[in-house]
Amino acid sequence: MKFSLEGYRVAIITVSDRSFRGEREDKSGPLLKEKIEELGGEAISLKLVPDEKEEVKKAILELIEEGADLILTTGGTGFSPRDVTPEATKEVIEREAPGLSEHMRRESFKKTPHALLSRGISGIRGESLIINLPGSPNGALENFLAVLPALPHGLRILKGKGEEGEH
Repeated sequence: MKFSLEGYRVAIITVSDRSFRGEREDKSGPLLKEKIEELGGEAISLKLVPDEKEEVKKAILELIEEGADLILTTGGTGFSPRDVTPEATKEVIEREAPGLSEHMRRESFKKTPHALLSRGISGIRGESLIINLPGSPNGALENFLAVLPALPHGLRILKGKGEEGEH
């Protein structure tokens, strides 16, 4: 089954001190952008921020203001003391969407037990869905693809364009 993000505005935030300082190329953000566009979505922004809670929060809030329907963060979800993306996201969202993050961890665990170390969360603020993805390019893409089947329906409901019980 082919899933489409046509008609949705998607933003990506890479959270990485090293990429922000120019010490490492950001590969996760551009890979996600390419996939979003392949799926018919409009990639409205590709931001790069350091592992600073206030910077992550500011970036998410700016993208919500810009009308992003879906905001994907990549990076900052592990056990390092600098990994603060879930904490920043928790301070921004109004409602959690735990099923998305649970499913990503479950699917990733099939490939690596390290998936259990991901602290990423998912949630809603207004009419925007925010999903924390791992920082590695493969991990970010695999996790995004794991939840993709649910996204078109979820975004339709969130935007008031469908009914909860529809399939």
